[in-house]
Amino acid sequence: MDKTSRKAVHLKRSIGLPGLVLYGLGVTIGAGIYVLVGETIVRAGSYAPAAFLLSAIVMGFTAASFAELSGRVPQAAGEAVYVERSFGLPWLTILVGLAVLVEAMVAASAIAVGAAGYVGELIHLPEEVLVVSIVLSMATIAAWGIRESVAIAGAMTLVEVIGLVVIIVFGLVGDPGSISALPSSLMPPASDGAALSGVLAASMIAFFAFIGFDDVVNLVEEAKNPSKIMPWAIGITLFVVTVLYILVSFVATQTVSAEGFAGTSAPISLLFESLTGLPPLAITLIAIVATMNGVVIILIMAARVAYGMAQEGRLPAWIGVVSPRTQTPLRATILVATAVLVMATMIPLDKLVETSSEVLLAIFVLINLALVWMKLRHAPAPAGTFKVPILLPIVGAILCLGLLIGASLVGSEI
Repeated sequence: MDKTSRKAVHLKRSIGLPGLVLYGLGVTIGAGIYVLVGETIVRAGSYAPAAFLLSAIVMGFTAASFAELSGRVPQAAGEAVYVERSFGLPWLTILVGLAVLVEAMVAASAIAVGAAGYVGELIHLPEEVLVVSIVLSMATIAAWGIRESVAIAGAMTLVEVIGLVVIIVFGLVGDPGSISALPSSLMPPASDGAALSGVLAASMIAFFAFIGFDDVVNLVEEAKNPSKIMPWAIGITLFVVTVLYILVSFVATQTVSAEGFAGTSAPISLLFESLTGLPPLAITLIAIVATMNGVVIILIMAARVAYGMAQEGRLPAWIGVVSPRTQTPLRATILVATAVLVMATMIPLDKLVETSSEVLLAIFVLINLALVWMKLRHAPAPAGTFKVPILLPIVGAILCLGLLIGASLVGSEI
């Protein structure tokens, strides 16, 4: 395909606000609570909800920055293009773009391993075989077409949200008095150093569970009226997952011990069985849907990042070719899926999660600083762009850097 014909094929604008929200919820929930609630409780104990709340607060400031940047620079490969437009340093743009790609592929690998843990409850095959099957099948969906992919992901998202709501209802209805303990679980005593350290150590795991709102901006070229709906999609996604995570983790701490979660690769199935006394088949199936949904959505996002960088000349042009048949970046999808397969079969889950969170926090520091620099330079924004006070990205950069340094220091001591 020559250069002219490549330019003739573009991404298709076919996604509205509901589709963006379902996309964001799907990747966030699939990446998070179904896989990581157990590990978070192992580290933070009864204060696991505090770890999720801390991560949500850090994410909130950065989400505001993304909401404005998506209007200022409405292009795929969001993070890399934001840095390019702000600082104008090609080497930094390439570094951020590659970091986003690495983080996405590591995250997809972690979720694929988590999905294999649930599938392994039903199909007794080696983990490597399950991981390969999951990644290949989800890559096929990601390459099919954006409207079809998001429609499938949206349906899967509804299923996984219902699964969490069922957990919350059983937990709170079964023990109505327990809700009185929720406020104290959100704020460990300042004098309890061990609890504070546990929350900080768990925050890197919990932070991974919020990855998703930033993925939404990479669909900006395929969204209808993105300057209007993108900020809403980001805000709604973050609010809903925060409420769900806090309530599910609270119910989990009231139901299963940290030791119990440490011994399972299917934490939500264990929680459901402990709450209801019923066989966990239904919730296991929902968890499989949720985690597989996380894989397919991250594959979609990572392929768009590679596509966007290729379009900007920061990666080889052939990676940015859009398939005339599917109107998706097929080559980029294949490359991303291959890298995910390699990492998912070679690196342990906890290391995948921590690495992904560390890389993402570093990226978020730069993204917040990019918006700060745009505002200081009084860079013009398109009409109708959502805007935030300059204080928000400044605080966002400080919080991300603080969480990265603090959690790393605590993690090195445990």
